[in-house]
Amino acid sequence: MIIDFTGRRVLVTGSTNGIGFAAAQGFLAAGADVVVNGRGEEGVAAAVARLGGPRAGVAGFAGDLGTEPACSRLVAEHPSFDIVVNNLGVYEPRDFFDIPDGEWDRFFHTNVMSGVRLARAYAPAMAERGWGRVVFVSSESALNIPADMIHYGFTKTAQLAISRGLAKRLAGTGVTVNAVLPGPTLSEGVAGMLRADVERTGDSPEKVAADFVAAHRGSSIIRRAATVDEVANMIIYVSSEQASATTGAALRVDGGVVDTIA
Repeated sequence: MIIDFTGRRVLVTGSTNGIGFAAAQGFLAAGADVVVNGRGEEGVAAAVARLGGPRAGVAGFAGDLGTEPACSRLVAEHPSFDIVVNNLGVYEPRDFFDIPDGEWDRFFHTNVMSGVRLARAYAPAMAERGWGRVVFVSSESALNIPADMIHYGFTKTAQLAISRGLAKRLAGTGVTVNAVLPGPTLSEGVAGMLRADVERTGDSPEKVAADFVAAHRGSSIIRRAATVDEVANMIIYVSSEQASATTGAALRVDGGVVDTIA
């Protein structure tokens, strides 16, 4: 299978590192022009440089897309994309009874409304052209709501509802809308969360992550954390021409954590 994005313009939100950065790399390698995004100018500039800069077909947009003004500014600067990957997200373990209203709002606007606003802005033109892809990067936590991150799980479930409903709304247009559900993934952010255990045990980040999966995601079939590239591969595929009959789907890259055959 040869996936070719030559001539396609791609937006990947939350892409200065982790899954988003790996997805941006994959799109560029397949010929796309890509806009990467992060909250700060410095981080965006560093990501653009790591990806090869403008000569490699990559540009950057600095702004907090969890806010409406930043989304509006993005649309003004980049009025058209063929593929939009809504990867921006925040997460934090926190007990339900300690989460104030402000945090519920922040999680909702960052994880949910960013994708809503961007899909609303870019999908109509995709439909007019007869081709487009919208991808929501959700999580297995959308199905396995974590007791220590209920606010996060709620936003990931909301993404599934939006993705499925929007796919129906765009029926017959040539625009597909799907959700990708990673499980435990050894991104830079997760590695940071595990750093203290790595230093305490002297084990590799991969070994510590595997121990975390065994302790907290015992249903995992692969018995380890996924790599960011493994998740990005699914994002790349579902955005491709080859995935034209896949829409309204919740595609798991969870290592078998969700214990269901459906």
